[in-house]
Amino acid sequence: MSVVDMESMISRRFILAGILLTQNNTFIIGDVARILGWIMDVLFNFLNSVFGIQNIGLCIILFTVIIYLLMLPLTIKQQKFSKLSAKMNPEIQEIQKKYKNKKDNNSMMAMNEETQAVYAKYGVSPTGSCLQLLIQMPILFALYRVIMNVPAYVNGVKGVFTELAGRIMAAPGGSDFIQELSTSGRMYIEGKDFSQINTIIDVLYKLQDTGSATWQMLIDRFPEMESLIHTTETSISSMNNFGINIANSPWNIAKSALAGGSVLMLAGAVLVPFLAALTQWLNVKMMPQPSTGDANDTMNATMKSMNMMMPLMSAWFCFTLPAGMGLYWIVGAVVRGIQQWSINKYLDRLDLDEVIKKNIEKNNRIREKKGLPPQKLNDIARTNVKAIDHGEKKKMTEEERQAAMEASTSYYKNSDKPGSLASKAAMVAKYNEKSKK
Repeated sequence: MSVVDMESMISRRFILAGILLTQNNTFIIGDVARILGWIMDVLFNFLNSVFGIQNIGLCIILFTVIIYLLMLPLTIKQQKFSKLSAKMNPEIQEIQKKYKNKKDNNSMMAMNEETQAVYAKYGVSPTGSCLQLLIQMPILFALYRVIMNVPAYVNGVKGVFTELAGRIMAAPGGSDFIQELSTSGRMYIEGKDFSQINTIIDVLYKLQDTGSATWQMLIDRFPEMESLIHTTETSISSMNNFGINIANSPWNIAKSALAGGSVLMLAGAVLVPFLAALTQWLNVKMMPQPSTGDANDTMNATMKSMNMMMPLMSAWFCFTLPAGMGLYWIVGAVVRGIQQWSINKYLDRLDLDEVIKKNIEKNNRIREKKGLPPQKLNDIARTNVKAIDHGEKKKMTEEERQAAMEASTSYYKNSDKPGSLASKAAMVAKYNEKSKK
């Protein structure tokens, strides 16, 4: 049987099976990865057919922009929640302080009722940001799978390896050698079945992460395929070239640069994790920061620690993972930054008092459908958010407190005899008049 006939038979077998063995089949994540992989494949074919460009790095950039645009509605909803939370947290903390030392059942129920009234006032749920995160997590894991194993999802990239993989599989001991090669290179291969052409393609693609020495090992084992091996390596290197090899990790690139004395290669390797950390730090700074009261409280300390750790973690991940993941991380952070700036501008123009009014009306319509009475918001829930926009309320001095008390009591003073029925009636009338304002 010729190599062409063998490849045709294998292709028909995969079509009948309806899957590629190298694609991820994890529940939910596998399905999401196939959708995202289809988008990547369309972009690769578009760049190739319209501009004659076959570059995975450029494809990842366009891919990242499209994915974040698709997630924009979720991002807006999440950031709106964060913005409202920044305004809402001082009120929640006041309620918590009010019931701090009260552990009886009635007090706990009252605290819960007042807290729910504040959430209803701002039109948010205690789990308002969790849903968006739960939706985005499978997308992030799926993106990782696609970028880590591009040939499994992009037919144009897979086609570069098809002929070489078919000839290696047909050669005596070819599959066994590929298995040994993957073991020595400590590669993680999804399928683990080295008699399948897709698994061999997986290994060949991951050779980009192990350097030219591994390609030479392939030539030494299959000298009759030397020309084809060189052609395959050149083609995939061109596709992966984005200043540095995006299939290789900055860690490995840096080690090769130090060994070869290449300053430019070392700078490119360091630039990826540095930009990842920098863009992540800028994203954190642009995020709405909720007021947490005392600067030394636990929540504030935790947030500061996370804000410091996230850029460092980004740098480490993008230093050890293939540079393609770092490119996605950086572009994603830039897109998020632009989105965050636009969302902040949009939210800053919102009249939050009007938003709160609409939220109360919406909440009461829901309660009406359930046969419940309109929500009676407590005094804390009636706080004007414009006062919160200008920071925490100032603590009154003793002189200011006395002046405020005199201003308040003078309103109810009248010319009638103190304690008389007429005097009391006048005070009630003034109270009613003031309550209507």
